[in-house]
Amino acid sequence: MTAEDAERPSRQRARLDQPRAPRRSLMPRYDPEAFGKFSERTARFLGTGRFIVWMTVVIIIWLLWNGFGPRGLRWDPYPFIFLTLVLSLQASYAAPLILLAQNRQDDRDRVNLEQDRKQNERSIADTEYLTREIAALRANLGEVATRDWIRSELQDLVREIEERPSGPRQRPRGEDRRSREDRGDGRTR
Repeated sequence: MTAEDAERPSRQRARLDQPRAPRRSLMPRYDPEAFGKFSERTARFLGTGRFIVWMTVVIIIWLLWNGFGPRGLRWDPYPFIFLTLVLSLQASYAAPLILLAQNRQDDRDRVNLEQDRKQNERSIADTEYLTREIAALRANLGEVATRDWIRSELQDLVREIEERPSGPRQRPRGEDRRSREDRGDGRTR
């Protein structure tokens, strides 16, 4: 430590294991999730036919009243400047609310897309595993006698038997051996 370091007033270091105390702010606090839900409901309503019908009805009544109503009760005479102001105000609030709702929808879509991508990766891995297993089974089945192979072998044997010349009847091996043993000229095991 140098002499300059000793002269500086020591600042308290923030502890990393404890959250900071909230700072005072002049900005109003709000819940972003609740505001987001409100903006989605508003954007959903602004995109309906009901909103367009009600907006059209209000504008028609406004124009008829201020165009043909009693002169003393008209609040927005002919150039309808106040109507223009109201519509501009409505548009200036509707556009950001719609954009906020679209951003939230984009975030949800991004999360769904990520989940779909992970599911697809798992499906591809499972498919590759099953493909390897099927290939191993096919390789192992190549060494096993199948029903079709046995059938073809039996058909070949039947053909061979049918094609043999019919000569003296041959004795089965077992009878041949017994007769040799009886005669004493056969070997015993």
